[in-house]
Amino acid sequence: MIVVIDGPAGAGKSSAARALARRLGFRFLDTGAMYRAVVLAALRQKLELADAAALAALARTLQIELTGDRVLLEGEDVTSAIRSADITGLTHYAADNPAVRQHLVELQRSAAGQHDVVSEGRDQGTVVFPQAECKFFVTASPAERARRRMRDLEARGERLGFDEVLAAQELRDTRDRTRAVGPLVPAADALEIWTDGLSPEEVVARLESVVRAKMADQPHT
Repeated sequence: MIVVIDGPAGAGKSSAARALARRLGFRFLDTGAMYRAVVLAALRQKLELADAAALAALARTLQIELTGDRVLLEGEDVTSAIRSADITGLTHYAADNPAVRQHLVELQRSAAGQHDVVSEGRDQGTVVFPQAECKFFVTASPAERARRRMRDLEARGERLGFDEVLAAQELRDTRDRTRAVGPLVPAADALEIWTDGLSPEEVVARLESVVRAKMADQPHT
């Protein structure tokens, strides 16, 4: 069974997807981490991020593994390194690159394999797993999302003002929605969940109830 959770940055979808996967006993795929890992690798190799062909060529050589909550790049745990504000601000170079997206989509499908999966990102229900049995689009108001992002950054020792975080978020949203390949749009059959005013536990409980109802409706083989 494949469960996909799409939505904008700061909506709480990553933590919700991770918790949902644990509750269900499913594999968790943090697909956004793959794009971040490509950018981190490019920076380390001093590659020009705007060189689309070079970035795509690099992406095809990288070993990127998602193991539970960990992200491994060439065997190195880069889970924390890819979450910095700097990497976040540059990830669009990989995300907007059609050749990089094509390669990473193949990796995402391969990672899912024949497993039960909860996969989160921007285009999981529309591009990567259009056949997914459960599709969610998790979102929140811009102000709420910016406040959550500030808390995440502060937890990592990075302090940015609200206006700065909000402006960066708005730019990222625009890029996500308008990219030519894999734009951020709800799948036609996705259930939209607004998380303003909901605790993380309430969000996960809402998702879980929908998934378990779908599981109960599936024929047993």
